[in-house]
Amino acid sequence: MESVNLSIQQQMDYKRIADAIDYIKQHYMKQPSLDEIAEHVHLSPFHFHRLFAEWAGTTPKKFLQYISIGHAKKMLREEGANLFDAAYSTGLSGTSRLHDLFVNIEGMTPAEFKNEGRNLSINYSFAHTPFGRVLVASTKKGICQLAFAQDELSAYTELQRQFPLASFTEKQDLFQQEALAIFSKDWQDLRQVKLHLKATDFQLRVWEALLKVPMGQLTTYGHIAQVIQRPTASRAVGTAIGSNPVAFLIPCHRVIQHSGLLSGYRWGTTRKTALIAWEAAKAAGS
Repeated sequence: MESVNLSIQQQMDYKRIADAIDYIKQHYMKQPSLDEIAEHVHLSPFHFHRLFAEWAGTTPKKFLQYISIGHAKKMLREEGANLFDAAYSTGLSGTSRLHDLFVNIEGMTPAEFKNEGRNLSINYSFAHTPFGRVLVASTKKGICQLAFAQDELSAYTELQRQFPLASFTEKQDLFQQEALAIFSKDWQDLRQVKLHLKATDFQLRVWEALLKVPMGQLTTYGHIAQVIQRPTASRAVGTAIGSNPVAFLIPCHRVIQHSGLLSGYRWGTTRKTALIAWEAAKAAGS
């Protein structure tokens, strides 16, 4: 399979895009101009516009619309009660392909859960994505972790903390390659991705519900609680979402507050903003 790892230059591009997103978020009420944003990231307006469009698939102006609270509220209003039902009837073509149709979650056995990874052999590797560097790890059954990594040592230490008695080999395997393919531009030939996760039954129910939120759509913590038939458990749902070990594939970034605020995200609100707007742009065909 062709490698989907992105170049160092693309990694640097994301850092500039992230700086631009932070600037837009901080100055949204003033509707900053293209020139102002470009100056902030030390690029000419022409170069910045081209870089932004290549990365996000849309213009800075439209991206500004996608990250606004007004747009988020509009998406929530359109969600209605049928969002999860509609997810099952959506086709596989183009960027509307749904996570729940090709991501399969398997929980670890009670023995695997309790034994802290004893007898588990875990392969891990690092890769570049449009949203920063990631650590991706897998057992013989599937992906057990996909996490954005500010630095490799901290990411590897966190993986060891999750499975302190496992054995680790730095190696990229087929499971990892198939998972990383989600970050490529061509989604026509995605293979099924298998996840092998250490989780409670409640966490698995929450994460499975997240898989039914279509790309380019948003939902709320309360709605997820209703879907899993625990309507008073919004806080517990939030905790389960915050402990999701698999970035992007389990789309916890698509859950926001009912007010339209993005709220927290395990890998930073700037990255969450980038993920939501990037998906909105692709879903809209911008």
